[in-house]
Amino acid sequence: MNLSDIRFSFNRALSLTFSRKKLLLVFSILALCGLMVVFFRALAINAGQWTLMSLSFLPVFLCAGILLSTGVILVRIYHDEVKQRPMRYRDIMAKSWETAIGSSYFSIPIILCYLLLWMLLGIFVLLKEIPGVGDFFAVILAFGPFLINLGSLVLGLLSISMLFFVAPVIGLHGFNRLRISQIVMRRLKGDMFSNIFLALIATLPLLFFISLLVFAAFLTGNVCYACENPMHQVLQWFIVMIPFTAILAPAVVFFFNFAAEAHVLIQRQLR
Repeated sequence: MNLSDIRFSFNRALSLTFSRKKLLLVFSILALCGLMVVFFRALAINAGQWTLMSLSFLPVFLCAGILLSTGVILVRIYHDEVKQRPMRYRDIMAKSWETAIGSSYFSIPIILCYLLLWMLLGIFVLLKEIPGVGDFFAVILAFGPFLINLGSLVLGLLSISMLFFVAPVIGLHGFNRLRISQIVMRRLKGDMFSNIFLALIATLPLLFFISLLVFAAFLTGNVCYACENPMHQVLQWFIVMIPFTAILAPAVVFFFNFAAEAHVLIQRQLR
């Protein structure tokens, strides 16, 4: 694998990104995820810090499971497009339905680990509320919440990594948990640098658009003087979410297209 191979894979993944059917599929899934995020944000209004943390991270992990299922379908569509095989999206989705649903279960261990961390954080919150000695515990045991929050961020990073590394394996090799783990571990052990470099290439457009859209949403919130009412805030988030997900759809399609390309490049290198 050299720079010429990466450039060719990048250009091919980009050229097959702007398919109207794929963009419509991804937009529908992202709109569902956006609706979930809006719902959790609505629940988080006026919530305590401990509850706010749960309502901030949970939709990320739930959306990761949904996007993993979507990625499996997108990888299979992309594989047929590259091979120039005649295909129907409906047939691919029908054949991949059970595999896509099964792949979403990979996010369950991450969600359970996060809930465990969240409950441990609740213990520190309770210790802080003990009259007289609560502040002492808050200072002496400050490393506990720090490590718990760090663990939550690591789980979020693991969810994103799962989309890049696991989706192509399931899409191209089927749903066999033992084989999936063997392929992923062999790939990571074979060339860690190339894997990280390719993952950054796939994620860069996604991060760029997310940063741009979040900043635009922040500016929009600042000019909405009538949005101090919670109902107005939720309605504003819902309206803004629609163009947000529409603009983000091409970056998501490219992410999974290039994830499939990266998987094939690494597999050829390891042979």
